[in-house]
Amino acid sequence: MTPDAHDRAAPRPEGTAPESGSGPESGSVAANPYARTRRIGPFVVVEVSGEIDMASAGSLADHLTAAATGAAPPDVLVDLRRVAFFDCSGLRVLCRAEATARSRGGRLRLVSDQPRMHRLLRAAGLLGRFPPLPGVPPASPPSPPPQRPSLK
Repeated sequence: MTPDAHDRAAPRPEGTAPESGSGPESGSVAANPYARTRRIGPFVVVEVSGEIDMASAGSLADHLTAAATGAAPPDVLVDLRRVAFFDCSGLRVLCRAEATARSRGGRLRLVSDQPRMHRLLRAAGLLGRFPPLPGVPPASPPSPPPQRPSLK
């Protein structure tokens, strides 16, 4: 079995059961087993799981469109760490969502620690456009209130 065939045959990772997702800014996105959207601090995080191909890319597109058009400017993180397979249909959806976010003054970044995702992005010439982050960045802690000078 080739590595790519093994990737497609991989079982769904634990903890990725179908969940309902809701767009944080633009109403509810239909529940699907491939994506879930939530807000973490300043980020809209779209957690992707399972196999993203021609049959499932539309479900991912729904979440990414809601995330990229919700907040102004959007700061979208697409978490691909639970993806078992990802093809050019998914890349097309990512490119469209990133262009939408950028046109609104925002950004769309990928989170992935999977070497096969890095290889896919490199082969497609998209590694420069989507340099993957190893994890979701921590939300910035609230800034402390300004200190008043003491009157001593």
